[in-house]
Amino acid sequence: MDAKKAAVVAAVTDTVYRACLYLDEGNWEEFLNLCDKSMLYSIKAYSPEIRKHMIYLSHNKKELGSLTEMLPKLNSDHSPLRRHASIYTVDVSDDKKTATAVTSLAVYMNMHDGINSHIDSGETRLFLVGRYFDKFKISGDNASIIEREVRLDTRRLDKGTHLLI
Repeated sequence: MDAKKAAVVAAVTDTVYRACLYLDEGNWEEFLNLCDKSMLYSIKAYSPEIRKHMIYLSHNKKELGSLTEMLPKLNSDHSPLRRHASIYTVDVSDDKKTATAVTSLAVYMNMHDGINSHIDSGETRLFLVGRYFDKFKISGDNASIIEREVRLDTRRLDKGTHLLI
């Protein structure tokens, strides 16, 4: 692998993992700073019953900014989420100006609020699994997310979990 391609792979890897950290911390501003102004973000899951993709969320960067401003005002479960991501592939375009990545994702929830009365407070449980399908714009040593499609294997999400995945 040539040095420029290796630098792009490193930038993409850094962006994916930083995005997970910022989302874990609820640091929406820093997460949005990793995104290009043209960014599109969607959360989908395939339903075998209807043989179609269900769309949970589809927003551009400006809409995500508005959503994240409202999150503290929503009646939601404040149990922290922890994203465990493993990057499977990073493919770099020939001109090294764009790249794509596929990342496996497992999200764990540490139950704090007791919204789910059948689950003891303090218990950690698997919240969801899926994959990130990301597209990046490369500028120097930085990779900005221009598209993120979250494809969930998990289709049933609890009430009050109004968070970006």
